[in-house]
Amino acid sequence: MAKSKQAQSTSNVRTAKFTCLPFEGEYFRAVGQPERTGTHVIIGPSKNGKTTFAMMYAKYLSSFERVAYDSVEEGLCKTIQMAMDRVNMWEVGGKVILYDKMEIEDLRAKLKQHKSPNIIFIDSIQFADMTFKDYKTLKREFPNKLFVYISHINGGQPEGKTAQRIFRDASVVWHIEGFRAIPQSRFVEDGVTQDPIDIWPEGAAKYWAKLQSK
Repeated sequence: MAKSKQAQSTSNVRTAKFTCLPFEGEYFRAVGQPERTGTHVIIGPSKNGKTTFAMMYAKYLSSFERVAYDSVEEGLCKTIQMAMDRVNMWEVGGKVILYDKMEIEDLRAKLKQHKSPNIIFIDSIQFADMTFKDYKTLKREFPNKLFVYISHINGGQPEGKTAQRIFRDASVVWHIEGFRAIPQSRFVEDGVTQDPIDIWPEGAAKYWAKLQSK
C-alpha cells in the first residue's frame, strides 16, 4: 500500500521552495518559470510545425538540463534530421540525444541509469501506445524528471483517452496551429503574457492573415 502523504500547514505551503527553470525572453513571457519536474504537452495537427517546435523547445530546455528525445513515431530518419537542421540543433552538441523508436519499457530502464537525462520528450503518445498507467508509472519512478509529451489531435482535442488525461494533468501546454505555438501555463505571474511563439514566422503570418480574412 502506498504511503499516505502528510498534511501541510498553510505556513509550510507559503514557505515551500521549488526548483524552477529560469526561462527568459519569449519563453518566460509565454509560460513563466515552470518547475523542473512534471509534465508539459505539445499538441497539434500534422504539418503545422509540431515536430519543429518540439525541437526548438528541446534545444531551449537543453540550456538547463540534458535532454533525451524519444522519437517513437519516426525514429532516426530524414525528416527528424531536417527538423533538427531547422533549429540548428548541432549547436548544443551532446546536450540533446535522440532515442530511436525506444519503447516505454526500454525507456524506463534507460532512465534508471546513472546520469540519465532529466528532460525527456516522448513523440508521440499515440505511437508509444501509452496507457495512463504507463504515464503514472513514469511520474512515480522519476519524480525528479520533466516529461514533454507530443500528441496528435482529433477534432481539436488530444487524440485518445490517455492523451486527454495527460493533457489535463500537464502544467504547460503548447497548442500548435499555423506554424505558431500558443501557450497555456499554470505558472502565470507578473510579466507572463502567454504570447505565442512563431515556429516559422513567414508561414505563420500568411496562415493567420488568411484565417482572419475569412
